[in-house]
Amino acid sequence: MKALVFYQFGGPEVLTFEDIPTPSIQPNEVLVRTKAIGLNFADVYRRKGNYHLVGEPPYILGYEGAGVVEEVGTEVTSLKAGDRIAFADVPHANAEFVAVPLEKAVPLPGAISFETAASVMLQGLTAHYLVHDSYDVQSGDVAVVHAAAGGVGQLLTQMIQLKGGTVIGLTSTNEKVSTVQSLGAQTAFRYEDDWVQAIKGQTDGRGADVVYDSVGATLVDSFEATRIGGTVVFYGMAGGDPKPVDPRMLMDTSKTLTGGDLWNILTTTEERIRRSNELFAWIADGKLKVQPPTTFALKDGASAHDYLESRKSQGKILLLP
Repeated sequence: MKALVFYQFGGPEVLTFEDIPTPSIQPNEVLVRTKAIGLNFADVYRRKGNYHLVGEPPYILGYEGAGVVEEVGTEVTSLKAGDRIAFADVPHANAEFVAVPLEKAVPLPGAISFETAASVMLQGLTAHYLVHDSYDVQSGDVAVVHAAAGGVGQLLTQMIQLKGGTVIGLTSTNEKVSTVQSLGAQTAFRYEDDWVQAIKGQTDGRGADVVYDSVGATLVDSFEATRIGGTVVFYGMAGGDPKPVDPRMLMDTSKTLTGGDLWNILTTTEERIRRSNELFAWIADGKLKVQPPTTFALKDGASAHDYLESRKSQGKILLLP
């Protein structure tokens, strides 16, 4: 089979498209012919050597996707060849075939395309736990969303509103501001603006109830934009590591810092399927809009990584075998 691989850490140029053996499946796995594969910043971190990576060289990136079951293991009875599934948290997805553990296989409704499924498995499920578990958004809450025009940001912006909250988006360009506003955000500001003061101006000086920070380097400012007793949810470092947080500040302002990791939430097959089905239902009903993804051929994975790191992208980037 063909796969996107690399032998040493570095920039996008280390990625090559090569023939490697098709994986053999275990009794509790299914072999999936991938139709769409999600690209995420975690793949960039892994390529650079800054993030956990499974296996030995040649390394294969990718942890989410969607496709068709080609073969089932001897212990698998709930799926058969020809079934459409999506998956997340499955390594080595940047390939034509992936061995997917049954516990991580999510049946795909007919109304959801492979491209849509690969666009929302990681980012959609991340947004889902952020608004339900990291901070349970209540009707009337004001929420600030960093990188609001990105893949998670767009879905998070919409889910906050589905729960009755109001969104203030943060992004990098006027074009992205328009994108965020088109999703129903009350307003959006650019990072080059004095966005902390702008947020306070939008909230009568009190600050937001919750700030969702996926940038990292902005964490101190996120606390400044949060009301007394408010919460900052830290769930990414796309803009670099955050500065240490002073616990005295947390005590003096009664503010809360909480982290977020999807894999602390998706601990059972039932939980994966329940949350995925809720996402799929929102999409099918038109309550959650998924922007058409930017697609690259799997063989052009280096170009896709370049594009993701350029910060020019809006929404999801997919690799198509």
